[in-house]
Amino acid sequence: MEALLGARLTLILSIFVFLSLITTSSSQQIQILNAERRIDLTSHIVTVFLTLKVENDGTAPATEVLLAFPPTQADHLAVVKAQAAAGKRKKRTYVPLDVKPTELPDAPNGTKYFIISLVNPLNSGETATLEVFYILTHSLEPFPAEISQSEPQFVYYHDSAIILSPYHIKQQTTFIKTPTAKMESFTRVEPTNRASTELKYGPYEDRPPYSFSPIIVHFENNNPFAVVEELVREVEISHWGNLQITEHYKLVHAGARHKGIFSRVEYQSRPSLSGVSSFKHLLAILPPRVHSVYYRDEIGNISSSHLRTDYRKSELEIEPRYPLFGGWKSTFVIGYGVPVQDFLFESSDGKRYLNFSFGCPLAETVVDKLTIKVVLPEGSKDPSAVAPFPVEQHLETKYSYLDVVGRTVLVLEKKNVVPEHNSAFQVYYTFNQIFMLAEPLMLVSVFFFFFVACVASLHIDLSISKR
Repeated sequence: MEALLGARLTLILSIFVFLSLITTSSSQQIQILNAERRIDLTSHIVTVFLTLKVENDGTAPATEVLLAFPPTQADHLAVVKAQAAAGKRKKRTYVPLDVKPTELPDAPNGTKYFIISLVNPLNSGETATLEVFYILTHSLEPFPAEISQSEPQFVYYHDSAIILSPYHIKQQTTFIKTPTAKMESFTRVEPTNRASTELKYGPYEDRPPYSFSPIIVHFENNNPFAVVEELVREVEISHWGNLQITEHYKLVHAGARHKGIFSRVEYQSRPSLSGVSSFKHLLAILPPRVHSVYYRDEIGNISSSHLRTDYRKSELEIEPRYPLFGGWKSTFVIGYGVPVQDFLFESSDGKRYLNFSFGCPLAETVVDKLTIKVVLPEGSKDPSAVAPFPVEQHLETKYSYLDVVGRTVLVLEKKNVVPEHNSAFQVYYTFNQIFMLAEPLMLVSVFFFFFVACVASLHIDLSISKR
């Protein structure tokens, strides 16, 4: 028994060492000939475009490329995408690549990794151009942390002038774009150049793996830092022709906290100088053909909203009861209905499926926690969800009017949601048409027995008579 256990441990250790050697050799045989990174800081959502020209400098074909992120950025990553580019500029084609998080032993300084799987192996001496796109949230730090109503908002951005990578980079350049030309300060790592709203770091040549040069950019950013701390969306499916959506928002201004008193007179008389970092309205992109739209909070209905509809989309401009400054919060509810035939379909295997948008309808908004509850008709079975990104899901039961066994609710949850997550997801389920007659038959039965009771009461003699 001990010999068998020892053999198993030896086999497991051998496999682990073999995989480690494969990963190490894969890292050693790839080098980056040229890297260009463009960081967009014009919003409170940081977007980064990274172009890599990689070369297989080894002898064996390479099938994967590693991306490295410092732990401070990895905790704020919302989206990581990659694609392979081929051809010249006018005739360039792009092939999406699979990107997944991975772990490597002995990662320096807590470095986090993502692995890009190539469609075609990169043979020895061959090159490939990869375009990587990723989004960072909560990466701009307000400084000063508190400002008055008349002060602009300045923020810090922390990064590295040198691209963190497990590979040797022959040449690299980083561009940082800010919303305005007002920069309090920025770290210089020569060569560094500034032109209006753009900073250029580099070009830097022959940087070894895991090179890092921290920088700080302190600049003005008065864009609305709209963050939804929690969004709960309930999508209730009715086979009688309607899809009802109810969204509960907990909104906060995540910028520099407001200090001092608030003067509405100054805010309205000097809109270009007073409260420049605040926001008093938001735009929600809703599906086309919406109806019965409402916008309310705990007090009641809020009439300061405008709805514009066309055949492609509907735009709902909402205005809270008061402008939101840094640290201020607002809770409200948006509800609407849409025709069920626009979003409910039948698959080839006889299942029904809902095709609906996943993300938050508010433009330029980060959602810390998004919960979508898809309420299926009573009698639905075998629910399952298909989303283009990982989500947590579980089942609940909800009881509504005239329900007997309750309605199955498929709950989807995801954290750190950005506008890039506004893509369609599907919920599949089976449904027997006979269940559509359950509620009408129940109503008919209730009225029938009620009238029978009324007729019976008319024919019953309840008077007291003497014999």
